[in-house]
Amino acid sequence: MREFAIVTDTCCDLSQEMAKNLDLVMIPLSVQLGDERFYNLPGAGPDTHTFYQRLFDGETVQTSAPNVGEFKDYFRPILEAGKDLLYIGFTSALSATYQNSTIAIDELQEEFPEAKILAVDSLCASLGQGLLVDLAVQEKNKGKTIQEVYDFCEATKGRIHHWVTVGNLTQLRRGGRLSATKAIFGSLLQVKPIIHVDGKGRLVAIGTVKGRKKAIAHLLDQMKEMIVSPEGQRVYIVNSDCTAEAEAMAAAIRERFPVAEVIVGDMGQVIGSHTGKDTIGLFFLGQERTSED
Repeated sequence: MREFAIVTDTCCDLSQEMAKNLDLVMIPLSVQLGDERFYNLPGAGPDTHTFYQRLFDGETVQTSAPNVGEFKDYFRPILEAGKDLLYIGFTSALSATYQNSTIAIDELQEEFPEAKILAVDSLCASLGQGLLVDLAVQEKNKGKTIQEVYDFCEATKGRIHHWVTVGNLTQLRRGGRLSATKAIFGSLLQVKPIIHVDGKGRLVAIGTVKGRKKAIAHLLDQMKEMIVSPEGQRVYIVNSDCTAEAEAMAAAIRERFPVAEVIVGDMGQVIGSHTGKDTIGLFFLGQERTSED
């Protein structure tokens, strides 16, 4: 059996330490914040607090997917080393990242006809994508083949739940990730939006609650309703410059659910560019996600 590498992109929001522990290659997206352009990598660009404050103050931001050439630059050394490659990408519903990866793979397959090069459209974002990647690495470490890990990802990705509350929906509206009609929820005083990623990998605003504490409690209620076999699960929480609230949520999960581990991480600049400051996301393995259409 040929050795294979698991590759993802930085929209998975896994920390540098976690990526190293999982033996991952992570391909960065890029961010244009005002006049400053940088890759979504640890240590690049402004620090977390400054980044989100600049967004809050209304500074313009734009994110870019890796182009086909950049994907090939990351993929080629792996293939030249005689390895197969499994790429697990950011949801195609929110970015051209996955599409560009498949073009690169088609071109590289001609150069390396003996290699198996597979791509998974995760239909996930942030640490939801990170959770799927984590689970894929666990399968690989059990001795599974690249095809078996690919099949596992395809069977599992629809069960990765994303439950998110944001400070408001202004940043999502600016980035075109939600319609202006849905974003009006976020303009109401003290009303906090609840969003999730549906079965097609799209961001969907599903309602509002009054106040931040109730919003966070609602995420925990969704976890109670949707989680399947919590025993032994590794649960992820992401935050954008609101670590204390995220840590408090982690403590509540450890108290209420028999999970193995709760990991709190920072939201990267790409995802954070679209959600804005004071976002908290909760990710776990549960029932199959559904779609409105």
